[in-house]
Amino acid sequence: MKSAIALFLFGIVALPAAAQDRQTPALETVPAGEVALADFLWQKRPLVVFADSPNDPAFRSQIEYLADDPAELLKRDVIVLTDSDPDSASDARERLRPRGFSMVLLDKDGAVKLRKPLPWSVREITHAIDKFPLRQQEIRDQQGTVSN
Repeated sequence: MKSAIALFLFGIVALPAAAQDRQTPALETVPAGEVALADFLWQKRPLVVFADSPNDPAFRSQIEYLADDPAELLKRDVIVLTDSDPDSASDARERLRPRGFSMVLLDKDGAVKLRKPLPWSVREITHAIDKFPLRQQEIRDQQGTVSN
């Protein structure tokens, strides 16, 4: 239930941005209780946003930050998972064991690459992703495709 509230809050935050720029696709946000982290192996980079309540100011700030520039996250195959119910037994919560607010970024291979106790901007997140070895390989592959 609380994950649904978080998704609703994200929709409210993203609505004005969507109205301004209809060309920018919306960032995919999924309640963590509905999926397993293994569902995204080699396809997406899960960014899991945890909190003990959807009203947590850090949780709300993080969702707002992510809505600021979804296109940059989409370029990097990021999917946002939200979990604001500490009593849930979601796969993400059991595997990553957050305490209070936490933002956890995994790479496509399922490895935890970043764990932060405070909200991060899209710029900080994408800068970190661009340093991942898998992302570096994706960039090289894209450059090879363009130059051929």
